[in-house]
Amino acid sequence: MKSVPVWIWYTALRILLFAVPLIVLLIAGVPGWIAALVAALFGLSASLIFLRRPRESMSGDLYAARHRETPLVHDDDAEEDAAIDAAPVRPSARAPHDGPTAETARD
Repeated sequence: MKSVPVWIWYTALRILLFAVPLIVLLIAGVPGWIAALVAALFGLSASLIFLRRPRESMSGDLYAARHRETPLVHDDDAEEDAAIDAAPVRPSARAPHDGPTAETARD
């Protein structure tokens, strides 16, 4: 069985750390904007305290993905590059220019 990526667990726990206090405060009759503010502060504080290990693991994975020695290559990249290189250049694909051409200067 394939394990679930760390970022999914981290995101799910962060959502729970916000949603549970929000629901409890709303059931208790606290106005919505106050309940959202308190739940956001609680969720942020609790995630900084209790989710240190998943956060560090996720940041390590992100760092490794951004600093690969070899670029990530998909199976069909070579085929796409060959198709682009083999395609004929259309006249509309030429670079635009500022001045009149010889053809338009005669008109």
